[in-house]
Amino acid sequence: MELPKMVAAVQAGVPGAVQQVSYWVGDWTVIVAVDRLLDVMRFLKDDASTLFDYCSDVTAADWPPREKRFDVVYCLYSTRLRHRLRVKVRVGEEDPVESVTQLWPAADWLEREVYDQFGIDIVNHPDLRRILMPEQWQGYPQRKDYPLEGPGELLMENPQDWLRLRNLPDEAGAGADADIEIE
Repeated sequence: MELPKMVAAVQAGVPGAVQQVSYWVGDWTVIVAVDRLLDVMRFLKDDASTLFDYCSDVTAADWPPREKRFDVVYCLYSTRLRHRLRVKVRVGEEDPVESVTQLWPAADWLEREVYDQFGIDIVNHPDLRRILMPEQWQGYPQRKDYPLEGPGELLMENPQDWLRLRNLPDEAGAGADADIEIE
């Protein structure tokens, strides 16, 4: 299969950044060096041959046998040129990844989810904190080494702590939204 112009443009526009190119089920994927991620993403957004104006998803995959066990995956779409591209970076447990929120603000919560579920540090993120799990949660549930039954201990023994955490009223009706009934 012939390499599309958008992939060739990235290879020419950001020399040495693309480590691998693959095609699967109708979509192209480029794996780029983590230290060149922002250069590649800026090029993909701004270059006339690519014009990726929409970051539709940011996710991760855990491959524990590998030294760089995580793939951070960015799904991009050009609404003008109607093409898609997946961009991946491979990182180890302690390796940070640069935030792309300066290019696509919609990546904000998506990057927070990657941090929350995999523990991947997203540097220069405007508000990096847990988004699905409570702040006190131990571990990262989407890692393949995470225990299937959870962390093995109750982090909050008092159910009222969960209500306060979620800012919901308790049974007595106290709380920020006391007029809401919980059944």
